[in-house]
Amino acid sequence: MALEHALLVSLTERAGSGYELARRFDKSIGFFWSATHQQIYRVLKRMEESGWLSSESVAQDGRPDKKVYSVSEAGRAELARWIAEPTDSEIPRIELGVKIRAAAYGDIDALRAEVTRHRDQHAQRLEVYRLIEKKDFPVPDQLSGTALHQYLVLRAGVRVEAGFTEWCDEVLQALAPRTPAPRADDGESETRR
Repeated sequence: MALEHALLVSLTERAGSGYELARRFDKSIGFFWSATHQQIYRVLKRMEESGWLSSESVAQDGRPDKKVYSVSEAGRAELARWIAEPTDSEIPRIELGVKIRAAAYGDIDALRAEVTRHRDQHAQRLEVYRLIEKKDFPVPDQLSGTALHQYLVLRAGVRVEAGFTEWCDEVLQALAPRTPAPRADDGESETRR
């Protein structure tokens, strides 16, 4: 997915300025696709030049005019083309997984700390998703249209974060320091002496 497509999705839901889009990315789409404010502004300009967006200058009191973008017909056609395009099904390589695979060659305590950090980040994101779900979608079986589509994407995020958090817990348990089991002959040795 290119940043252009993430922006088209956001602008199809609601027109907005570059600043408003950057804020939306920070709060929703940014969970799935991250971009700096500078990247967003550069890509918006390129999308407008390509005819995917149109813009309108809106006067503001005490501030420069802002440019509000909306998706053009060409942009809607591009979004439809991209949605129909097959998604790459290859599972991305996860750096953390590679580190765990190489655990025998490194510092297990440092690796556990890294897994714990990832686990905590994903658990926090899971909590945010669940709060959004509770606040914005209290009756999911009554949703339709855009609200249903947003809810379905949120549910994917909940499942991914829950699964990753559970996997980290499993890894931490498996990598936990173990106390050696007493040898069966330890007690016998003492009594024989």
